[in-house]
Amino acid sequence: MGSKSPEQDGHRGHDAQSCSTKGNNAGGEPRGAHLSRDGDCSLGDEDGDDDDDEGAATAGVENHVCDGTDKATAQLTSEGASKKKKRKKSKKKSSALKQSSPPRIPLSDLFPNGQYPTGEFQNYPVVENTARTTDEENRYLSRQDLYDETFFNNYRKGAEIHRQVRHWTQETARPGSSLTDIAVGIDDGVRALLDNAGLEPGSALKSGLGFPTGLSLNNCVAHWTPNPGQKEVILDRSDVMKVDFGVHINGWIVDSAFTMSFDPTYDNLLAAVKDATNTGIKNAGVDIRISDVSAAIQEAMESYEVDIGGKTFPVKAVRNITGHNIKAYQIHAGKSVPFIKTKDQTKMEEGEVFAIETFGSTGRGMVHDGPGVYGYGKSYSAPSKISSSLASARSLYKTINDNFGTIVFCRRYLERLGVQRYLAGMNDLVNKGVVEMYEPLIDTPGSYSAQFEHTIFLGETRKEVISRGNDY
Repeated sequence: MGSKSPEQDGHRGHDAQSCSTKGNNAGGEPRGAHLSRDGDCSLGDEDGDDDDDEGAATAGVENHVCDGTDKATAQLTSEGASKKKKRKKSKKKSSALKQSSPPRIPLSDLFPNGQYPTGEFQNYPVVENTARTTDEENRYLSRQDLYDETFFNNYRKGAEIHRQVRHWTQETARPGSSLTDIAVGIDDGVRALLDNAGLEPGSALKSGLGFPTGLSLNNCVAHWTPNPGQKEVILDRSDVMKVDFGVHINGWIVDSAFTMSFDPTYDNLLAAVKDATNTGIKNAGVDIRISDVSAAIQEAMESYEVDIGGKTFPVKAVRNITGHNIKAYQIHAGKSVPFIKTKDQTKMEEGEVFAIETFGSTGRGMVHDGPGVYGYGKSYSAPSKISSSLASARSLYKTINDNFGTIVFCRRYLERLGVQRYLAGMNDLVNKGVVEMYEPLIDTPGSYSAQFEHTIFLGETRKEVISRGNDY
């Protein structure tokens, strides 16, 4: 989930085009999502050696009978081997549990030992003439009580849920699908694998969606989700769709995104953004200046161009959205990772979690607020209680505290809880400044954009790309 640059917050676009508006069909035959398919849903290989051993044991009994040994004893031995064989088959069958489609089997059932797969470990780039300052050391020490094995295992569990749900999305989201069906399928998959429906007060604060599932098309760069009352949007073969969703456990969010297209016209656009994200991950590390990471991202991104409808467009790094660090229940925790070179000397520090994401566009490379509402988020500094003349505002604020806290949510999630007639109360909370409203972010009409994103943890000697999968 990208963070918009602060200097752009006051700019509101008046473009009448919806974020779901389609660009001109650039031609070409649909060929599915141009992503390598994720194999993470297969949980281990089946071993057929037991059958061979059992066959050998039975053959041994038969040979023993042929040699003239007591037939009654041999028969008992044969029956015993047969019963043992049946028991082994039953045991083997129970160990073959795999994820369903759509994904509905809780991850704890697939990993009964409670240990979840690690992400990709990468060594740090060599950094010369750098040393951690006293203030950085103090901040590092204050974080260490959080990063124990339970913390890592929970983060890896969230990442495995993300991999399995996105694998299903990549296999099933096709032209002709409604964006509501895709978004609800992702939401339901995450909740099912967490084994937490999130309907009881406080339950969604323990685990759930990290933010509203984003399905942004074409020139809508980010922050669009289907909500009640909107006209249904159907995915077209000419669309470029950014899929951005998060999984949280105890407030720590796995923030990861990818892009799907069904026309090879946009292959270079997707390749540019994927390369930029991987370049950002490669260059990130302890004591690394964020400006150096940003410069490397921009160089990788803008080395690509894409041909659309006979015209060549350079791929531009979007200038006013950024990656970000993550803290518990805080998706944007203060540090930003732009996609363009800056003079900011802020450094990444040991023990920090970052969402390394990049957006590339064939348009201006600048976003502004589009029509509609993506979601809402309670301000991190908001009080626990508010005074309001509207009973609906007071009731809604309690619902937000009980179910979301500072986790960003959307109208779809409110109505799933049975909340009704909330718009007046929500407007009051937004006007009071205790809840922030997020709009879709759009670029030039007719342009196309792509996004790839991973969550990484900066350890003492190496970094872990927590959300890495076989797909990207």
